[in-house]
Amino acid sequence: MTRAAPTPALLRRRYRAVRAVTETLCAPLLTEDYQTQAVTEASPPKWHIAHVTWFFETFLLKPHHPDYRPGFPGFEVLFNSYYESIGKFHPRHQRGHLARPSVEEVYRYRRTVDAAMEELFDLLENTPDRTSDPTTTATICGFIELGLNHEQQHQELLCMDIKANFAVNPLKPAYRRDLPRRTVEATRPLRWVEQGEGLHEIGHAPGSGFAFDNESPRHRVWLNGYRVADRLVTNGEYLAFIASGAYTQAAHWLSDGWAHIRRHDWQHPLYWERDGQGGWLEMTLGGWRALDLHAPVCHVSYYEAEAYARWAGHRLPTEAELEVVLAQQALQGNTFDQGFLHPMPAGTDGQWHGDLWTWTGSAYLPYPGFKPLEGSAGEYNGKFMCNQMVLRGGCCATSLDHLRASYRNFFYPHDRWAFTGIRLAGDL
Repeated sequence: MTRAAPTPALLRRRYRAVRAVTETLCAPLLTEDYQTQAVTEASPPKWHIAHVTWFFETFLLKPHHPDYRPGFPGFEVLFNSYYESIGKFHPRHQRGHLARPSVEEVYRYRRTVDAAMEELFDLLENTPDRTSDPTTTATICGFIELGLNHEQQHQELLCMDIKANFAVNPLKPAYRRDLPRRTVEATRPLRWVEQGEGLHEIGHAPGSGFAFDNESPRHRVWLNGYRVADRLVTNGEYLAFIASGAYTQAAHWLSDGWAHIRRHDWQHPLYWERDGQGGWLEMTLGGWRALDLHAPVCHVSYYEAEAYARWAGHRLPTEAELEVVLAQQALQGNTFDQGFLHPMPAGTDGQWHGDLWTWTGSAYLPYPGFKPLEGSAGEYNGKFMCNQMVLRGGCCATSLDHLRASYRNFFYPHDRWAFTGIRLAGDL
């Protein structure tokens, strides 16, 4: 289905809404929480809210607002993430070392850029002679849409990183103790969705709405007959894997995975700990809670997901297999909009979108004919297409309007601070 490009007026409303969500996410934080960086992967919240602002300043205001003048010296370096073509950037692992700028100054920076963006929207809407070239207007609107989706990615990262930062604190703080829960009496039996062999199209369909460049071009793939589980692997099921001694048996693991878990003494998923009474606790954004055996196991690496699937007599789906099935499902699920901020037990309709990004057996590589965006924005995705694995489906911290079946997320095989889980697949 072809969709019309969003108008400047629509983008203005969406800009305001997305920016407000970021600040709402940060509202429960204390000033001290904004600076914490527990691990290299988990950036301080202060850095996130400044970086997404830097994105609009760098890609929209500096090149397209005729009267904009940057007013925060040094921010172009501190809050550049990895764009080599733009200039220097502060090392990622040292983001937590920076007491200055203050949180107050970062928010002042944010307000300044927001005000300038409102002026840019005025130019786009009210003075067409200033942007009479339709190509230029389309380019500006395209970058606004990219910036909004970029900020939504960082909202998800904020949830992951706040959790990582709180999890290491022996005082056991909670981001929000009022987060709701959903419980069930028993794990719903796993069902399989079968797909016969055939030729399929995957990737972003032009004209169907926003997508990142790594989702294109749309292309055909041949898939042999396969089946995909309609829900995620649960904590209770994963406990059986642990109880079998799997973390001490090399036969279940890829060589790199076995070396990694031995080197780091992994014995269970991230954010689990014993409760002292024979049970388990799990760190959530609502604080430490008793492990829900019926909820999906989360914060597992690709190594753990692949080992579990092999132990269970199955495999992980490929990204093409999963996209074909995801495209057949209603776009609904336990996403950020539901407010749980944690994976929930599967319902009767299956568990497809939201809850957890699920590991696939596919390496993160360019699609045939892939071309990155022109200019510095081309560094957004393409240069990371090496040594990482694809994940699909979104998670409990992903906004529903940010999801689509073609969405390709990617992490390194050892990563597990993100909301990652396991979906099984097999051959027919």
